[in-house]
Amino acid sequence: MTPERFEAITRRFPSLTLGLLGDFCLDRYFDIDPERAEVSIETGLPVHNITGVRCLPGAAGTILNNLSALGTGSIRCVGLRGDDGEGFELQRAVQKRRGADPSGIVVASGRNTFTYTKPLLHRPGLPPEELSRLDLKNFTPTPPTGEAAVIEGIRRAADSTDAWIVLDQVDIPGTGVVTPAVLAEVGRLAARRPLLPIVADSRRGLRGWPAVDWKMNAAELGRLNGGPVDDLSALRDAAGRMARSNGRHVFITLAERGIVGAGPDGSTAHVPAHPVLGPIDVVGAGDSVSANLALALAAGASPSEAMEMAMAAAHCVIHQLGTTGTAGVDQIRERIFA
Repeated sequence: MTPERFEAITRRFPSLTLGLLGDFCLDRYFDIDPERAEVSIETGLPVHNITGVRCLPGAAGTILNNLSALGTGSIRCVGLRGDDGEGFELQRAVQKRRGADPSGIVVASGRNTFTYTKPLLHRPGLPPEELSRLDLKNFTPTPPTGEAAVIEGIRRAADSTDAWIVLDQVDIPGTGVVTPAVLAEVGRLAARRPLLPIVADSRRGLRGWPAVDWKMNAAELGRLNGGPVDDLSALRDAAGRMARSNGRHVFITLAERGIVGAGPDGSTAHVPAHPVLGPIDVVGAGDSVSANLALALAAGASPSEAMEMAMAAAHCVIHQLGTTGTAGVDQIRERIFA
């Protein structure tokens, strides 16, 4: 990619509207000073004194953070939250993101707001150390009223968007935003607008998903393919077959080996990762890849150009310690053309 081409692509970002559907989560960081440690008089157990609390959008919200950092004009958020304190903090955190339209994040009565609570020990001169995480999830099926609200949110935003990102973050099928009924609506949107980029990612894998632009890692590809796929040539072949079958793009992230992409015609490309420079924290790297792939494709980038931007963004993100990082246009430009 030339500098001129990079500028032509990124110049379009402020004029684009992206739909973001999925499990919006509250990332709540507890900053702990170990010098203030105590022992509980009542229980004799250690007490970790919290000196700061940071509340950020996580999961689909991490994609939102990256889209906002990239200067996306408008981000139509569609999801669910609980009628609880965590939901209030999530809504407030989303509203702070430039370009975010949180009107599609609906309050679901009787549901918990999906929350990751992350205690971090801060010692002078050392990277933050994350202690055991405390998660707040839902373990029962999403109620039909919640599904209906999400489907209505997709329909309201469908015709005003230049691309979509769909993120399924929950471990138990049917307990989050991307239920079978919601997936069927995504399939209808893809069929009605076949040229619309719709980048989809699910932590449980994409088996049974409609024909949209699939993003996965090598392990997820192996589960779909019926066995491990490690050789780069075999990875490209498998991605190409899948893309031809779906009639859509397929992207396979390969950690330190970069990313492989395939187009509907079966053509494939590989973009290597940038070298690691010191300590890293990989949390959020995949979400930065999703954000850059979808936004760049919406701006007219080729798949190879979109993957090049995504790899530069991931490199920036993994070097941000103690937080779920983001990468803006200036950072990506500096990384690509360093």
